[in-house]
Amino acid sequence: MANIRIPMPLRKLTNDTDIVRMDAPTLAAAVDALERQYPGIKERICDESGEIRRFVNIYVNGEDVRFLDGLRTPLADGAEVSIVPAVAGGAR
Repeated sequence: MANIRIPMPLRKLTNDTDIVRMDAPTLAAAVDALERQYPGIKERICDESGEIRRFVNIYVNGEDVRFLDGLRTPLADGAEVSIVPAVAGGAR
């Protein structure tokens, strides 16, 4: 089972659940399972081509999946998955 940390902007889709436990072999399978359980969440994470949106960062055990195997990144039992929407803006 992997622990998927849901960021505040997506919690309205998960009934304010901040951590969802998911049994999935890969990140892609976890995203699909999230979509089945919480319809509408996948379109916030993935673009029209099914890839991770440009302004969404996903980490598995602290490692950015863009430097691992993207959505094909395997999820071992006990994996910690963090979905982090990029924050825009800057100091003035």
